[in-house]
Amino acid sequence: MLAAFWIVSPVFALIAAGFSAGRLQLFGPSAVQELNRFVVWLALPALLFDVMANAPLTAIWQPGFIACFTASALACCGAMLALGLLRRQPLADAAIEALSAGYANVGYMGFPVTLAALGPAAFVPTTIASILTVCVVFAFAIILVEAGQQDEQAVHRILFGLGRKLVRNPLLISPALGALAAVAHVTAPAPVETFLKMLGGAAPPCALVCLGLYLASGSTIAKAGGNRPLLLAGSKLLLQPAIAAALALLVFHLPLPQARAAILLAALPTGTGPFMLAELYGRSGQVVARVVIISTLVSMVTLALLVNLLR
Repeated sequence: MLAAFWIVSPVFALIAAGFSAGRLQLFGPSAVQELNRFVVWLALPALLFDVMANAPLTAIWQPGFIACFTASALACCGAMLALGLLRRQPLADAAIEALSAGYANVGYMGFPVTLAALGPAAFVPTTIASILTVCVVFAFAIILVEAGQQDEQAVHRILFGLGRKLVRNPLLISPALGALAAVAHVTAPAPVETFLKMLGGAAPPCALVCLGLYLASGSTIAKAGGNRPLLLAGSKLLLQPAIAAALALLVFHLPLPQARAAILLAALPTGTGPFMLAELYGRSGQVVARVVIISTLVSMVTLALLVNLLR
């Protein structure tokens, strides 16, 4: 239990730093929007490009693990999306909330959690999961949000407008360019690689500080969404690892080290991606902010129990 707390404590420290800065009014009223733009347009694209460009293609091609982790994430997102649409939510809002039910905090918590629990053998599966989370699960939500924001009635105009926005979205273009660089065996010069790592390294902490600033902005998130955040957090912490376990052990029959990694990675709390997406598209981030906080808090217990079970 204590080990799980120490792993997630930096997450809360960064959120608390942003919250304190907001309460002390160290930044202007547009700090949340501007910091989020920095993450979305500069830091996160650099991180995505760097991850994809340096991905060991032969090592990460593990189709069983890829299918298991992706299916578990998209199943949770799809189930919560269906519930949102049944509540007559706009597609964009339903997609962002649904993303919080399947968007694991792999980039920030995945490596310390899996390496501490499973050892060095977990490094490659965690790398694969981080790529899938930002390049497949996140991209799935972006496409739905963009589709939900199209107001044209003609189908061809909707498709044209959606395609035009997608090809200009930095969160989709940067990993695609990184993948092309990896396939073409293009190696970035050392100064460029250093630039990408410095800029990309700012993405996770800035996103967490931005969340803290948002929490301090006076928004009434404590009761936002009623019981919906609890349902979304439960989907992330309980349903996704259960689906991953069933797929890993009963469907794909993964080797035990891969199965353990898939289950543990699926059990990670919600990352800040849904919140960043809400801010980027001007949608309410209250519900997803609650999901991030609740799932991260509860994960200190669920991760500790799961690690002991997997061992």
